[in-house]
Formats: sequence, structure tokens, C-alpha cells
Amino acid sequence: MRIALVTDSTSDLPQDLRGRLGLRVVPLYVNLGGAIYRDWEEITPTEIFQKVREGAAFPTTSQPSPEDFARVYREALEEADHVLSLHISGKLSGTVQSAELAAQEFPGRVTVVDTQAASLGVGMMVLRAKELLEEGQSLEAVLAELERLRRDHFVRFSVATLEFLKRGGRIGGAQAFLGTLLNLKPVLTLKEGRVEAAGRARGERKAREEILKAFRAWAEGRKRIRAYFLYSGDEDAVAALRQEVLASGLPVEEALVSELGAVIASHTGPGTYGFYAYSL
Repeated sequence: MRIALVTDSTSDLPQDLRGRLGLRVVPLYVNLGGAIYRDWEEITPTEIFQKVREGAAFPTTSQPSPEDFARVYREALEEADHVLSLHISGKLSGTVQSAELAAQEFPGRVTVVDTQAASLGVGMMVLRAKELLEEGQSLEAVLAELERLRRDHFVRFSVATLEFLKRGGRIGGAQAFLGTLLNLKPVLTLKEGRVEAAGRARGERKAREEILKAFRAWAEGRKRIRAYFLYSGDEDAVAALRQEVLASGLPVEEALVSELGAVIASHTGPGTYGFYAYSL
């Protein structure tokens, strides 16, 4: 069976990589200053942050319509027997619901997966699915592996400010940080698809130490780990974290470093950095 992969733009996979792998990506939208932009295609995080600094209202984002997905599914099914469609957590966006509505037009030919992740958490599952499909694995085997990754992966990230998450309503259990930061760097995670607090540290270096400590605990006993590093704005912080992770003595392979796209960056703000990882 020929299986086509579809994802959405919040997977934050670089455009050249998408092209090389033949991935179909449905963009989300950013509303900034009364104009609507397609994520990864018509606006960058740098442009968003600059406009906010200049006094523009904070951006808002919206999911693709079911029609957006139906159009891509229709095109994919002209070349494939089935579509596997992987998307950002349904607790962060209505994207997966739009995909599910569109899938109803193609009974038995589209499988939609809520990754319960965001950014490279989605991206790493897309890349893993692509790898397995190229090995000739069945749809059932790929779905079983995606479920394993959904249950068992590592994610930590830090943001320069919680203001973007707060305004976007995606803050979840990290709400407790508000009003108590006082130069503390929040360390955040995603738990069951929502942003949650995972710790706090005074300063950038301590935040990296907190992330590395949590990673060591998760990595114990694992033989092979793939890491996916993400950042927005300044690459220095993620470069320092990446160096420490790769020099940790743990069996880590760097799989990808990618800047956040405009939609995810609209909710995390500049100065975000962190990584996802899973074990083989």
C-alpha cells in the first residue's frame, strides 16, 4: 500500500527538508495587524517580534479549514492509496479537528493522528513515520511506533517571557509562574498535550542545568537517543544547550536543529529554546 504523509506547519520542519522528503504540509495562519499570513510561507518570527516591539498588538493564530485539508488529501490520494496525517496537539489547536472533518470525505483512506506534541515533537514523529514507511513497514506498525513515541519521549524548553503564552491562552499548568518569576527562568514541558511547568531556575545557565538534569533522568538505561533542538530568535541559547547535551556522555544523536515557525513563535515569543528526544 502506498502511503502519503501529511502534516501541518507547526511541525516546524525546514522547508528544504520537507521538499527533499516529499512531505505535504498544510499551513496554519497568523493574524498580525489585521492581515492574515500563512505560517512558514508569508511571515517569519523575526517580523512578528519586530512589529510587536514597534507597538503592534500581539499576534493571534488560527487553524487550517477542513477544506484546506481536503484539498491536500485529494491531491495526495491521486498518487497514494492512503494518507497518514500527523498534527499538533488538539489541546493547543483545533487543527486536528479540521483534519478529522476533512478525512470524513475519504472513508477508510485517511488516518489522522493527534501527536499531543508541538513543533519538532510533531516533526520528529513525521520523520520517524517517513523512515519506517521507506523501510516498507505497514501502516499498523507505523501507528504502533507513533503511539510509543507519543507515550515515551522527552521535551523541555524555556522561554524568555511567559507573556506570549499567557496572551495566547496556551499556558496550562505553567500559570503558577505568573507574578512570581522575578528573574526566574521557567522550564516548561508538554504533558498530555498541554504546556505545563517543569521547574524554574535563576538565569540561563541554571535553566540549562535543570533541563540537562531532567534529560539524564529520562535517558537512564537507553541505548540510542535522537534529539531535535528548537529555538526562536537568538540561536545562542540553544547552541549552548545543544553542546551540553551532545557532550553529556549519553548516547545522543543530533537529528535536527530548527527555528520555530511563525505560529509556534507567536505563542512562545523570542528567546525560546529547548529540545525533544526519543529513544530507539
